[in-house]
Amino acid sequence: MVSQAKDPSKNLAPLTIVDDSNSTDVPNLKGDWHNIFVLVLLYTMQGIAGLGLSVGIPALLQINKNVTYKDQALFSMVTWPFNLKIMWAPLVDALYVQKIGRRKSWLIPVQYLIGGCFIYMSKNIDEWLPETGKPDILKMFYLIFFVSILVATQDIVVDAWALTMLKKNNVVYASTCNAVGVLSGIMISSLFLTVFTSEDFCNKYLRFVPATGGVVTKAYLFYFWAVLFILISTLIAIFKKEKDNRLENNYVQLNIIQNYLLVLDILKTPSIWVLSIALLTTEIGFAAADQNLLILKLIDAGLPKDNVMVIISSMYIVKIITPIILSKYTSGPKPMSVYLKVTPFRIIWSITFVVFIYYTTKFTTTNGKIDFPIYYYVILIFLFIINNSLLITTKVAKFTLFNRISDPRYGGTYMTLWNTLSYFSMFSSTTIAIFLIDILTFKECSSDYNINCSTPNLSNTCKSNGGTCTVKVDGYYTESALFILFGIGWYYIFKKTLINVQAKSSSHWMVNVEVNKVMRNEITK
Repeated sequence: MVSQAKDPSKNLAPLTIVDDSNSTDVPNLKGDWHNIFVLVLLYTMQGIAGLGLSVGIPALLQINKNVTYKDQALFSMVTWPFNLKIMWAPLVDALYVQKIGRRKSWLIPVQYLIGGCFIYMSKNIDEWLPETGKPDILKMFYLIFFVSILVATQDIVVDAWALTMLKKNNVVYASTCNAVGVLSGIMISSLFLTVFTSEDFCNKYLRFVPATGGVVTKAYLFYFWAVLFILISTLIAIFKKEKDNRLENNYVQLNIIQNYLLVLDILKTPSIWVLSIALLTTEIGFAAADQNLLILKLIDAGLPKDNVMVIISSMYIVKIITPIILSKYTSGPKPMSVYLKVTPFRIIWSITFVVFIYYTTKFTTTNGKIDFPIYYYVILIFLFIINNSLLITTKVAKFTLFNRISDPRYGGTYMTLWNTLSYFSMFSSTTIAIFLIDILTFKECSSDYNINCSTPNLSNTCKSNGGTCTVKVDGYYTESALFILFGIGWYYIFKKTLINVQAKSSSHWMVNVEVNKVMRNEITK
């Protein structure tokens, strides 16, 4: 039994609403494997161009003593376009060329532009990020920020395309494609950018005869990625066909203004507001164990940059495998139950990492070099494996919920709203955590207690006076305590809310639908 609802105040077509809570459709990838491949490929490219650079470049910057945590906080803002993409998502949904395809109209030019930016990056990266001397952080920030805007636009497109590219009973696997693809791209980008360009690493592990430089240069990498983006975009433009969404029974055409009003319509539902607040604050409690922050703290404590990045890159294999193994559970009808079960363990693991970082700083220096024993690396790898497994489980659970409740007619805008809220919590907490370290850290000069060593100039003054700057209070531990307490409070405040959210049927989240809902098996009176 179905019914039709129409909002007389808007020029929208009648909508057929079916409550799928009792649907017998189960995922079956037969006939959808080629679409899975395309989605994973597109998400991989997204990971290379977007978050991969935000992991690799900060690691290269951290070994430069002229770079402060405030500089790192500034550069971490290159990921913020993912927080802001809701501002132009309605444009992406409303403007397109039908002959090209609703999603390909944006995907192809965006990826060509990314390729062009990488060509420009290849010509300037050695000047902006020299082996010695102060890097030009602002120029890198401006270009990579623009690339992030393009990647965020691609994210809007691919998330929306996934809702129609896959069969309806396979849409739950879109979150797995996202996780596997993006994480693969981040691993490729960060690993090649930091490790395979390192002379020390390549001479120690990859060469029989020592040579100058890494096996690849940063300039070559960006040029290669540029060619890759242009080539794959061309192949998709030619060979990948897009479904004509006008043929669907519930197809509704909205103009630009209506698409922006659509965001307001979505936000009118009380459940949206509660879920939005939860999503905006969900990652703050885990900021102490944020991967980008941990990379900086480990390098700062003396751990070799190459060793850190090899470990971090290997963790992406864990992140890729985890959603595949757990897809049976995270793609079920109660993804938020999985999320809530894992959350306490993430909080505990944040505490574990804080303690581990503290003991890392206690290793003694021998001839200006710290030799970390094998058991230290074994413990570090174990901690990262558990931390990343917990992280990716909660991430896939969230994205499974997003795919389940998003109205496919307005996939780009609806999915972007969810992703914006989720990304904002993740990226803003990273930026805030890195920025607060310098503010909450208190140092003093051994030769003059009036010099607090709070800036590079004051540190140089201390050294010129024959003193050394010593840390009295490390801001990392102060902020970690605050983040962990926040996380505990968040869990008890939003636990029941998230359980109630996942219990609502898909029709509850349909735009412009209020009361006309029916069950397939309901016998009307």
